[in-house]
Amino acid sequence: MRSAIVSVLFIFCFTVTLSAQESEPPMTPERMAEIFSVLDPNTVVEPNGMTLTITNVPVTVIIDPEADRMRILVPISSAEALDDAELLRLMQANFDTALDARYAIANGRLWSTFIHPLSPLETEQLISGLAQAVSLAQTYGESYSSGAIMFGGGDTRGLLQELLERGQEL
Repeated sequence: MRSAIVSVLFIFCFTVTLSAQESEPPMTPERMAEIFSVLDPNTVVEPNGMTLTITNVPVTVIIDPEADRMRILVPISSAEALDDAELLRLMQANFDTALDARYAIANGRLWSTFIHPLSPLETEQLISGLAQAVSLAQTYGESYSSGAIMFGGGDTRGLLQELLERGQEL
């Protein structure tokens, strides 16, 4: 019995060790800039972030290495004209169709955002978050969908797939 438990623990530890060896190094602003430059060769890198364009959609990325956080911001519209029904719809979308991206209001604007701790962020998560934020902005007023897998299925998965394929060049 004890031998079986030791064998199971050994296999578990071996599997965990292999998984750890396969993981990516911590995400850094430099790595993020390299990834985004593959997706948009015109990416502008600034001290605390970068700007890029995906499918004619402007994207701002803010990075705070000290707080180990990053956020992707996609402007949608002024927030002034949003009525109660629209605000309710945005909250419903944040629950079931936005997934990792979110609608947010700041500085008088409606944004699509993806917010994540910086260092544990992996390349595929970053690309997925970018695609979701762009899709969420593009589908505002229609399906309010991040385009990723969602409750009931996705309807704009094409952008995510395209960006993931381009990200394979890394």
